[in-house]
Amino acid sequence: MSGFVLDASVALRWFLDHPMPVYANRVKQFFLKGVRAVVPGLWHLEMSNGLAVAERRSILTTADVDQAMIDIEQIVAQAVDTDSIVVSARQSLATARAFQLSAYDAVYLDLARRERLPLATLDDRLRNAAAHAGVELLR
Repeated sequence: MSGFVLDASVALRWFLDHPMPVYANRVKQFFLKGVRAVVPGLWHLEMSNGLAVAERRSILTTADVDQAMIDIEQIVAQAVDTDSIVVSARQSLATARAFQLSAYDAVYLDLARRERLPLATLDDRLRNAAAHAGVELLR
């Protein structure tokens, strides 16, 4: 496998859930073995937002979040952002409409289609849309 599109719903579980869900752990193992993770530009904001919410709800401490951000910077150093906001906005809106997705989730689906890569997500609606769009899900 040359790579996969990494949804924030999976990557956040690497920091939030103990024990980590089986699927999230399996995806993490692919990544740790050097399989390329491709993320859209909004991934960084989704990760930061998820961690901020976890801190606000006292799920993670400030120190935990600070360490997670350091870890995310290392993940990002290995990730590839091939997304262009200008190009993708109109397409993502069309995809969101077609599959009843948020525009944010549509970005992941469009990226997987464009790059012809499997998608790693824990989001049920996005998984269903991927199946209908002919996008392989990372197993």
